Amino acid sequence: MFDTDRLCAFRRDERAIEGLPIRLVIALVVGVASLSIMLNLLSGVQGLTTTELDVRPEPEVVEPGATELQVTVVGSDGAPVAGATVLAKSDSATLDGVAQATTGDDGTATLAVDPSLRANQQEGTLVLEVKPPAGSGYRDQRRNTRVLVVRG
Repeated sequence: MFDTDRLCAFRRDERAIEGLPIRLVIALVVGVASLSIMLNLLSGVQGLTTTELDVRPEPEVVEPGATELQVTVVGSDGAPVAGATVLAKSDSATLDGVAQATTGDDGTATLAVDPSLRANQQEGTLVLEVKPPAGSGYRDQRRNTRVLVVRG
Protein backbone atom coordinates (compact mmCIF):
# COMPACT_ATOMS: atom_id res chain seq x y z
CA MET A 1 0.00 0.00 0.00
CA PHE A 2 2.79 2.44 0.79
CA ASP A 3 4.82 3.38 -2.29
CA THR A 4 8.44 3.69 -1.20
CA ASP A 5 9.59 4.67 -4.69
CA ARG A 6 7.50 7.87 -4.61
CA LEU A 7 8.76 8.71 -1.13
CA CYS A 8 12.34 8.36 -2.27
CA ALA A 9 11.64 10.46 -5.37
CA PHE A 10 10.07 13.17 -3.20
CA ARG A 11 13.11 13.24 -0.93
CA ARG A 12 15.47 13.66 -3.88
CA ASP A 13 13.41 16.46 -5.51
CA GLU A 14 14.93 19.84 -4.56
CA ARG A 15 12.86 22.03 -6.88
CA ALA A 16 10.15 22.72 -4.28
CA ILE A 17 12.60 24.30 -1.90
CA GLU A 18 14.00 26.50 -4.71
CA GLY A 19 10.61 28.09 -5.44
CA LEU A 20 9.62 28.57 -1.81
CA PRO A 21 11.60 31.77 -1.04
CA ILE A 22 10.34 33.60 -4.15
CA ARG A 23 6.76 32.59 -3.32
CA LEU A 24 7.18 33.97 0.20
CA VAL A 25 8.55 37.24 -1.18
CA ILE A 26 5.63 37.58 -3.60
CA ALA A 27 3.12 36.84 -0.81
CA LEU A 28 4.81 39.41 1.42
CA VAL A 29 4.76 42.12 -1.28
CA VAL A 30 1.09 41.45 -2.11
CA GLY A 31 0.21 41.46 1.60
CA VAL A 32 1.97 44.78 2.25
CA ALA A 33 0.35 46.37 -0.81
CA SER A 34 -3.10 45.16 0.30
CA LEU A 35 -2.54 46.46 3.82
CA SER A 36 -1.43 49.82 2.46
CA ILE A 37 -4.57 50.11 0.32
CA MET A 38 -6.84 49.18 3.25
CA LEU A 39 -5.19 51.69 5.58
CA ASN A 40 -5.48 54.39 2.92
CA LEU A 41 -9.18 53.63 2.54
CA LEU A 42 -9.70 53.78 6.30
CA SER A 43 -7.93 57.11 6.63
CA GLY A 44 -9.95 58.39 3.66
CA VAL A 45 -13.19 57.37 5.34
CA GLN A 46 -12.18 59.23 8.46
CA GLY A 47 -11.54 62.31 6.32
CA LEU A 48 -15.03 62.06 4.87
CA THR A 49 -16.78 62.13 8.23
CA THR A 50 -19.08 65.06 8.77
CA THR A 51 -20.55 66.83 11.76
CA GLU A 52 -24.21 67.85 11.84
CA LEU A 53 -24.89 71.52 12.58
CA ASP A 54 -27.69 72.94 14.69
CA VAL A 55 -28.84 76.46 15.54
CA ARG A 56 -29.68 78.07 18.87
CA PRO A 57 -31.88 81.14 18.28
CA GLU A 58 -32.31 83.80 20.93
CA PRO A 59 -35.14 84.53 21.51
CA GLU A 60 -36.91 81.32 20.47
CA VAL A 61 -40.35 82.97 20.74
CA VAL A 62 -41.12 86.34 19.12
CA GLU A 63 -44.17 88.45 18.29
CA PRO A 64 -45.11 89.54 14.76
CA GLY A 65 -43.20 92.63 13.63
CA ALA A 66 -39.61 93.71 13.16
CA THR A 67 -37.16 92.03 15.52
CA GLU A 68 -33.58 90.80 15.66
CA LEU A 69 -32.63 87.17 16.24
CA GLN A 70 -29.25 86.22 17.66
CA VAL A 71 -28.51 82.79 16.21
CA THR A 72 -25.61 80.63 17.39
CA VAL A 73 -24.48 77.82 15.07
CA VAL A 74 -23.03 74.82 16.90
CA GLY A 75 -21.61 71.46 15.92
CA SER A 76 -22.75 68.17 17.42
CA ASP A 77 -20.26 68.67 20.27
CA GLY A 78 -21.81 72.06 21.13
CA ALA A 79 -18.80 74.08 19.93
CA PRO A 80 -19.60 77.30 17.98
CA VAL A 81 -18.96 77.28 14.23
CA ALA A 82 -17.53 80.39 12.55
CA GLY A 83 -18.14 81.27 8.90
CA ALA A 84 -21.51 79.52 8.53
CA THR A 85 -24.32 81.27 6.68
CA VAL A 86 -27.68 81.29 8.49
CA LEU A 87 -30.95 81.69 6.58
CA ALA A 88 -34.36 82.48 8.06
CA LYS A 89 -37.30 81.48 5.84
CA SER A 90 -41.06 81.44 6.02
CA ASP A 91 -42.79 78.38 7.39
CA SER A 92 -46.28 78.74 8.88
CA ALA A 93 -45.32 82.35 9.76
CA THR A 94 -44.54 84.60 6.80
CA LEU A 95 -41.42 86.60 5.96
CA ASP A 96 -40.94 88.94 3.02
CA GLY A 97 -38.03 87.14 1.38
CA VAL A 98 -35.16 85.43 3.18
CA ALA A 99 -33.06 86.91 6.00
CA GLN A 100 -29.38 86.00 5.84
CA ALA A 101 -26.27 86.51 8.01
CA THR A 102 -22.83 84.92 8.49
CA THR A 103 -21.53 83.74 11.86
CA GLY A 104 -18.51 85.43 13.41
CA ASP A 105 -15.67 83.85 15.38
CA ASP A 106 -18.00 83.20 18.31
CA GLY A 107 -20.45 81.30 16.04
CA THR A 108 -23.22 83.91 16.32
CA ALA A 109 -25.06 85.85 13.65
CA THR A 110 -27.74 88.54 13.89
CA LEU A 111 -30.77 88.23 11.63
CA ALA A 112 -33.22 91.11 11.11
CA VAL A 113 -36.64 89.54 10.56
CA ASP A 114 -40.17 90.93 10.24
CA PRO A 115 -42.49 87.92 10.66
CA SER A 116 -46.24 88.17 10.16
CA LEU A 117 -49.18 85.88 10.75
CA ARG A 118 -52.26 85.45 8.58
CA ALA A 119 -55.66 86.66 9.77
CA ASN A 120 -57.05 84.48 12.59
CA GLN A 121 -53.66 82.75 12.96
CA GLN A 122 -52.41 82.86 16.55
CA GLU A 123 -48.99 81.29 16.03
CA GLY A 124 -46.57 80.13 13.36
CA THR A 125 -42.93 79.22 12.88
CA LEU A 126 -39.86 80.40 10.98
CA VAL A 127 -37.37 77.92 9.56
CA LEU A 128 -33.65 78.39 10.20
CA GLU A 129 -31.21 76.75 7.78
CA VAL A 130 -27.42 76.70 7.85
CA LYS A 131 -24.99 76.65 4.94
CA PRO A 132 -21.75 75.25 6.40
CA PRO A 133 -18.42 77.02 5.84
CA ALA A 134 -16.76 76.05 2.56
CA GLY A 135 -14.30 73.17 2.82
CA SER A 136 -15.41 72.18 6.30
CA GLY A 137 -16.53 68.80 7.57
CA TYR A 138 -19.95 70.15 8.52
CA ARG A 139 -23.40 69.57 7.06
CA ASP A 140 -26.94 70.62 7.85
CA GLN A 141 -29.38 67.86 6.92
CA ARG A 142 -31.53 67.46 10.01
CA ARG A 143 -34.34 69.76 11.05
CA ASN A 144 -33.06 72.72 13.06
CA THR A 145 -34.67 74.54 15.97
CA ARG A 146 -37.49 76.73 14.68
CA VAL A 147 -38.50 80.17 15.88
CA LEU A 148 -42.04 80.40 17.21
CA VAL A 149 -44.03 83.52 16.27
CA VAL A 150 -46.94 84.15 18.66
CA ARG A 151 -49.57 86.86 18.41
CA GLY A 152 -49.52 88.87 21.70
